[in-house]
This record gives sequence, structure tokens and C-alpha cells, in this order.
Amino acid sequence: MKLSRPVSWFLLAFGVWSWIIWITFVKNLVKDGSGLAFDDGEPTAYFWVHLLLAVVSFVLGTAVGAIGLRGLRALSRMSRTS
Repeated sequence: MKLSRPVSWFLLAFGVWSWIIWITFVKNLVKDGSGLAFDDGEPTAYFWVHLLLAVVSFVLGTAVGAIGLRGLRALSRMSRTS
């Protein structure tokens, strides 16, 4: 299957965006002072659920971004050989 250049760029941008957003979220989660993420210094269920969401989003963002990058590389190789 071939990806168009705009779709490849979108997928790559989505992967990068996902990392930026979720890294910021995890930093804020670790620094949480509201008592949701930590109870007397111990992680709560809220913390573990949201950390799991972040990890899954990192994995999916990486996979989606890698697909976009592969699409751009393939288009670049095709344009050089043509």
C-alpha cells in the first residue's frame, strides 16, 4: 500500500504530537499536588490508570509516527529513482 505525502506527514506529525502531549501529561501527573495521583506519597489507582494510558499512547504514537516516516522515506526513494 502506498501512502500519499500529506497522509505520511500527518501520521508523522501525529506521532510527534502524541509524544509531546503525553510527556507533558506524565510530568504533570508525577508532580500532582491535588491528592488524586498520590495518597500519602503512595501512587493511587488514578495514577496507575493514567500512567497506563500514557504508555499505550506512547506506543501507539510511536507506531503511527513510524508508519508516516516509512511512507515519507518510500516516497523519497521513488522520486529519486524516477
